Amino acid sequence: MFLDVINVEVFYGDAQALFGVSFHVDEGEVVSIIGSNAAGKTTIIKTISGILRPRMGNIKFNGQNIDKFPSHKIVEAGVVQVPEGRQLFPAMTVLENLEMGSLTSEAKKQRTRTLERVYEIFPGLKDRAGQLAGTMSGGEQQMLAIGRALMSLPKLLMLDEASLGLGPIIVKEIYEIVNGINKQGTTVLLVEQNVYHALNMSDRAYVLENGRIILEGSGKELLDNHEIKKAYLGI
Repeated sequence: MFLDVINVEVFYGDAQALFGVSFHVDEGEVVSIIGSNAAGKTTIIKTISGILRPRMGNIKFNGQNIDKFPSHKIVEAGVVQVPEGRQLFPAMTVLENLEMGSLTSEAKKQRTRTLERVYEIFPGLKDRAGQLAGTMSGGEQQMLAIGRALMSLPKLLMLDEASLGLGPIIVKEIYEIVNGINKQGTTVLLVEQNVYHALNMSDRAYVLENGRIILEGSGKELLDNHEIKKAYLGI
């Protein structure tokens, strides 16, 4: 397995947030974890990233246990997240934000080449390189957040609610870009409330409810599932 999450349980103090969560992501896939607000999706991303620690279970990446790694070592291993709400540095320029994504030793060595690639994917960022990130639109900020993550040379790119607060046209554009990044060789894990877009581009997906995986299947299977349609698509 490329990423293997095995029976992970996570607590906030005495309150349990994840209950024996297990799933995997194979190299080259797009995998989604869908669920309603407060289902535990962001907790999964934070736990994989080393921001939270599992009380039980293991997380393996490329055959290596990473669940006790500090976050910067997890990034160095190739696991990089685009956080919910983007978490940019608003008083810094677009270029400065992108450079903040290339602080590991290998990313620093390849910074110039990676920056060229990011500008090819997001030409608008090159035009706004000197603009303060906080003055950009929501869609532009999301593109910058993805670009910053790419500067870290991810092998696995994790996106937490990438469509949050964005209009339908921008959401479609973001997902087309993410699909293109995957086609170029980066494995993608999506955590989303926007079920239609997530499932439509996913090889496989998992449904998270109250901190538990309750259903899994291909993106198409879950899109066609009556309960998913009723609960998440209003059909």
